[in-house]
Amino acid sequence: MHVHELNPKRTAIALVLFALVIVVGLITMTNPRLKYALTPAETIKMVSLDEGFFYPYQLAGMLSGHADTVLLIDLRNAFEYGRGSIPRAENISAVELLNEENIERLEQLKNDGVSVVVFADSQLDANGPWMVLRQLGFENVKILLGGYDYYKKRKNDLASAKNDDSYLPGKADYNFAEMPSAPENSSANAARAKTSITVRRKKKAAVAEGGC
Repeated sequence: MHVHELNPKRTAIALVLFALVIVVGLITMTNPRLKYALTPAETIKMVSLDEGFFYPYQLAGMLSGHADTVLLIDLRNAFEYGRGSIPRAENISAVELLNEENIERLEQLKNDGVSVVVFADSQLDANGPWMVLRQLGFENVKILLGGYDYYKKRKNDLASAKNDDSYLPGKADYNFAEMPSAPENSSANAARAKTSITVRRKKKAAVAEGGC
C-alpha cells in the first residue's frame, strides 16, 4: 500500500465527492411514471363490488345504439383480434396496456367520463390487467364478465343473457355432488354392477432349487 493512499486530506475529499454524488442523485431523481391509488388489499376487496363489472346483456343495448360513453378494449394480441372481436372494440394488447401513450389515452377517457370495458378470451385472462388499471386509479375501467368466449356463444341473443349466469366464474356445467347420491336400485348403479371387474392374482412362480 502506498503512503498517499492513507492521506487524510485525499480521503476527506473523496468522501465529500461521494456525498455530493448521492445528493445530486436524490435531487434529480424522477418520480415514478405510474403511481398506485389503491393498495393490493383494497384492489382485492374491489373484486366483490358490482361497480367494476360489465354484464354481457349490457352489450346488447350498447351495440345497437351509440357507444359514445363506453369504449371496448380487446386485450388479446393483434392476431387473435384480427380473427374476430366484438364490434367497435379497439385492440390494445395486455403487454402494451401500460405504455405511456396508452396510459395517457386512458387518462383522457377517464376525464371525458367514458367507461372503458376490457376483455380477453376468458374473464380470467382479463382479470390481471383490469385489476392493475383499477389499482392505478382508473375507476372507470370495467371487466366484461364471461369474456369474448361467452360473447361468441350468445352474440345473437345477448338481451336474453340477463337471465343466464353461466358466465360467472366457477359455474359448473354439472352438479357432480349429486351424482354419487343416486338410489341403490338406480340404472346407474346397475350399470356399474354389470361392468364390475374381478381382479385375479397371478400365482407366484416356484423358485428353482439350487444356487449359482
